[in-house]
Amino acid sequence: MKRSDEELTLIQIFKRNWLLILGIGLVGANLRVPLTSIGSLIPFIREDLNITHAMAGSITTLPLLAFAFLSPFAPKIARRFGMKMTIFLSLILIVIGITIRSPFGFLFVLVGTLFIGLGISIGNVLIPGMIKIHFPFHVGLMTGIYAIFMNVFAAIGSGFSVPLAAIEYVGWRGSVGIWGILAFITLLIWLPQLQQQQVYNYAVNRKKERTSLWHSVLAWNVTLFMGSQSFIYYTNITWLPDILQANGYNASTSGWFLFLLLFVFIPFTFIIPLIVEKLPNQVYLSITIASMFIVSYSIILFSVTTLTVLAIILIGMANGSSFGLSMMFFSLRTNDGDEAAELSGMAQSIGYLLAAIGPIIIGAIYDFTATWIVPILLLICMACLVMINGIIAGKNRTVS
Repeated sequence: MKRSDEELTLIQIFKRNWLLILGIGLVGANLRVPLTSIGSLIPFIREDLNITHAMAGSITTLPLLAFAFLSPFAPKIARRFGMKMTIFLSLILIVIGITIRSPFGFLFVLVGTLFIGLGISIGNVLIPGMIKIHFPFHVGLMTGIYAIFMNVFAAIGSGFSVPLAAIEYVGWRGSVGIWGILAFITLLIWLPQLQQQQVYNYAVNRKKERTSLWHSVLAWNVTLFMGSQSFIYYTNITWLPDILQANGYNASTSGWFLFLLLFVFIPFTFIIPLIVEKLPNQVYLSITIASMFIVSYSIILFSVTTLTVLAIILIGMANGSSFGLSMMFFSLRTNDGDEAAELSGMAQSIGYLLAAIGPIIIGAIYDFTATWIVPILLLICMACLVMINGIIAGKNRTVS
């Protein structure tokens, strides 16, 4: 994008790049809905396929492990085949994964879920780089659009999966498989982008490979910020209803509190990137986000039931804000799209590894102590990590 594009109005930007913007949004939609749509159906799958709880749990854990494994390699694959082609191939993996996991037995469910996880991990890493390359003066807006597509469709997938499964002749298999249509449509819409495939300067890229971001302190701050907020988010999704039930709420009310958290989460994933782009640095924003986590978990820790709604709203605001800020760090702390993809790959690799083990660690601590006090204190410690790494990563500089 040329420098003159900095002065373009939003209408001009959308007219010029509407197909790419739509493609980025739809790719974002496919990066969560294949996972959230199956989460609520685990009891149906377990009963139909006669599998254990541990085997059923692997359906949700496997994609996170795929994210952790493949994320660092996604930028290298993109250098070989081009970023747009690599995203196209990731969509093919998602389509194949959704197709084969629905009609057959448990082994195909796992293989299909693994394919989906590998495809999603590539999209997770490369989209921030795509945004920095094609919309360098509107990173906040495009990151917000990408995030809102991702999280709105994630909520839709989670909310509609069980009602769809209850329809006669649809069942859990149809409810899971229907999202293959969205992935296939996205594949077709992304196809024209391959005609504008970017050409990489491999000499420059090889030089960048020698200067590894894994040796950058700032890159590690961004990575730990991403990881600690992911740990908190996935722990909330898994255990917050149980924690609230220990404070005297019934299962139904606890479920509605989680819904409220996710309802608040979504708009902040869009709003924060727009705000971040206009700030000279993100230090005070990081302090604010971490403080919201600390205050809310303190309310829950001391069972101040009159403030529970406030605590849930604060957690939703903090989770949405920290996610949006994580996505922005990939662009703000790098010099070009290739470097943004590298940082995204590094941060999401560690981030989703922590996301995968977070609920396990929290659950194990509860099993050992028979109380939620220590797990909540651990979440407060993770919020402190969000603050420390956010303060350092929030300063206006780049990784190289």
